[in-house]
Amino acid sequence: MITFITAILLLVVGYFTYGKFVERVFVTDRKRPTPAFTMRDDVDYLPMNSARNSLIQLLNIAGVGPIFGPILGALYGPVAFLWIVIGCIFAGAVHDYLTGMISIRNHGAHLPQLAGKFLGKTMKHVVNGFAVLLLLLVGTVFVTSPAALLQSMTPFSLTLIIGAIFAYYLLATLLPIDKIIGRIYPYFGALLLISAAGIGIGLVVTGAPIPELSLQNMHPEGAPIFPLLFLTISCGALSGFHATQTPIISRTTENEDNGRKIFYGMMIAEGIIAMIWAAAAMSLFHGDHSLSDVLAAGGPAAVVSEVSVSMLGAIGGTLAILGVIVLPITSGDTAFRSARMIIADYLKIDQKPLVKRLMVAAPLFVASYALTHIDFTLLWRYFSWANQTTAVIALWVGTMYLVLARKPHLITSIPAVFMTMATFTYLANAPIGFGLSLQISYVAAALGTLLCIALFMKRVRRLSGGIFAVDEPAQPPRDALKGSELSTAN
Repeated sequence: MITFITAILLLVVGYFTYGKFVERVFVTDRKRPTPAFTMRDDVDYLPMNSARNSLIQLLNIAGVGPIFGPILGALYGPVAFLWIVIGCIFAGAVHDYLTGMISIRNHGAHLPQLAGKFLGKTMKHVVNGFAVLLLLLVGTVFVTSPAALLQSMTPFSLTLIIGAIFAYYLLATLLPIDKIIGRIYPYFGALLLISAAGIGIGLVVTGAPIPELSLQNMHPEGAPIFPLLFLTISCGALSGFHATQTPIISRTTENEDNGRKIFYGMMIAEGIIAMIWAAAAMSLFHGDHSLSDVLAAGGPAAVVSEVSVSMLGAIGGTLAILGVIVLPITSGDTAFRSARMIIADYLKIDQKPLVKRLMVAAPLFVASYALTHIDFTLLWRYFSWANQTTAVIALWVGTMYLVLARKPHLITSIPAVFMTMATFTYLANAPIGFGLSLQISYVAAALGTLLCIALFMKRVRRLSGGIFAVDEPAQPPRDALKGSELSTAN
């Protein structure tokens, strides 16, 4: 278990070293008032302490992604460990931290507003539609996956369980963040941590046969590592979904110095969860039921069930499965909440009156219910592409912020270029994309990446020619609570 244990230690060390470096690059200001105070409305904007925010952030971002994604990625073998560790420390945690901190500096703005400010008005409209689509896919995936697990454990029908989950989502989307999410997440968080710790300890105690580091592609179908591994394992390494979630907590953060713990630290915690489940899945390479056999029979949920029960017994396994069920539910609720906030900001709809929150949220739930009738595997493919495309946009936003602030930008520009190439390659090669050969896809992706770099440099020259404030004034105008636009320099 040298690779497994070393990888987890590297993730922890990464928080205290590279995380501190990224914080110094950004330069926090503990005296600057945050949107939790300057824009307080006691619905979405209100101060909560760092422990509470950290737990909510972890549960927001850690849906089934750091479990189902690594389980599917484990088919490639131990090379998946490399992506989880390197991706989490140098890409995912940086992505989450800068998205959260830039949002704090811009009145708690969501990604579409930030894209509009830093990448241009056209990108604001594109990202707004794209983010809502991603959140709809996330909310739907995070309804169907826990519902399937609950159905296997209870006598209730799938329709009834889906209805119950939607009812909870509706309440969590509409009510002030401290009424449901802020109150029940500590209990959900305890269940999550017990679940992950139980599986991790079980791997060590039982001496599970986890393969050591190898760059060999062990995928039974010979699927290429690049780009598929980097889109299959997203949550736990790098996930654009997080860019839609961090602004929720940027609106409740009391002090900028809390950012590293809340945003960077919780991504590291998610990386550890991803490592545990990737290792658990790889332990099934051997035996009568191989990992590919279990996946073919029942998908990632079947792997979760088999690993949990075989390592922890009936009672412990049930608790572990409940912890896995908690993850998607606590991300699905904030996916719909985030979608409501993004649409309200875009259309300038005041969210203090409950009826206006319902007016924005209701169509989202209708659309999501329709999507639950689509095959999960197909949904996951679209989710993977939409998720990493969103991550690419967020990384370019972070890069533009650092370039214009005259701060070292390689911490975001390198992962931005790499993931732009990976995402374009997937789009060109995948059956849900253009279905081109892999060789042609590499060429098309390289050209697309170069075009993105050229457009980015053009935008840099345009904004550098005048006065551009990367940070909005700490005290917003009174009408900012009604969704007024961020200032842009176009």
